[in-house]
Amino acid sequence: MAEGRVSYGERKITMQRMSTCLCWVVGLSLCLSGPSAAGDCAFTVRGDKTYLNGREFLVKGLRCSNALISDDTTKELIDQLGTFAEYGVNTVSVYFMGSRFGDVKGYNEDGSLHPVYAERMGRIIEAADRRGMVVLVGCLYWSTSKAKWASWTQAEANRAVANTVAWLKENRYRNVFVDVDNEGMARAEKGFDNRRMVLAGKAVDPCCVIATNFRGEPPAEADLAIHHSKRAAGKPYIESEATPGNAPGGYWGTYSKKDGYYNYINIGVYTDTMKTEQIRQTVAHLSKGEGYVLASTWLQCVAPYGPNHRPGGDGSQDDPGIKWWLEFLRDKYGSYTPPEPRGKD
Repeated sequence: MAEGRVSYGERKITMQRMSTCLCWVVGLSLCLSGPSAAGDCAFTVRGDKTYLNGREFLVKGLRCSNALISDDTTKELIDQLGTFAEYGVNTVSVYFMGSRFGDVKGYNEDGSLHPVYAERMGRIIEAADRRGMVVLVGCLYWSTSKAKWASWTQAEANRAVANTVAWLKENRYRNVFVDVDNEGMARAEKGFDNRRMVLAGKAVDPCCVIATNFRGEPPAEADLAIHHSKRAAGKPYIESEATPGNAPGGYWGTYSKKDGYYNYINIGVYTDTMKTEQIRQTVAHLSKGEGYVLASTWLQCVAPYGPNHRPGGDGSQDDPGIKWWLEFLRDKYGSYTPPEPRGKD
């Protein structure tokens, strides 16, 4: 290479860094702009940290992936956001497609958003914004979920992500980040390229914060790594589906499922050793500056036993739930105090 000439790779890295910086500034200005903005909060990424309204923000969340099943389940989550915030929760995750046993078909076969589920998701995002909270907006959920479209190719997968990002942009929802493919399930089963899905979203809105979730290095274009993803230098990491690693048979294995039964078992039930391990994991992640989102059959089970968007109890057979974890979170880290909304900094 001639002296002084800049390689394509160097130009690409420079442009990526400029884009990241510009998106952080634009996202923050949207959050703090005047009345035309839909919400008070903007979730952004800068380097290996996440921010809300420019204030460093460490995700402490609950995975509520089946919250779109019905108007009642959506309402219950919205009604409980204030309670969850008192316990220290600042983030919830909700999926357009799936999740397991819920089978919400939030996308039409052509990859467009189903208006009923989009309306429910919008209500959750707006309610979270009013409380200074963040929503992980999940797109594809494959595996055994009946919500998937067998006819989909990479084109429809890309379109679903692009339509999701377009909808977020049109509604000026900025207190969000996007998971394109839960646990890389569609990638594993259908061979969908998650990088192309990220690029489809970024083509619509470069400032939308997008994550990947498969077992491997996140693509350069992804803003952060979550759950199954490898940690990547210079990107934040969030454990977005946290369960105790010592559940007999595996938490999402035989401990929570049995053949021929289309719902979870041991719903919201934890042994003392499982609770101890869950708490240990929580501290380990948060102490490293990694976000942590609790996943539980209590939150994700379906009728007639859930979803349960309320604390419940101590995790025993007689009093199932996740109140024990919420009480730990509050006692260790305090209640959640949201950042100042736009125009009040």
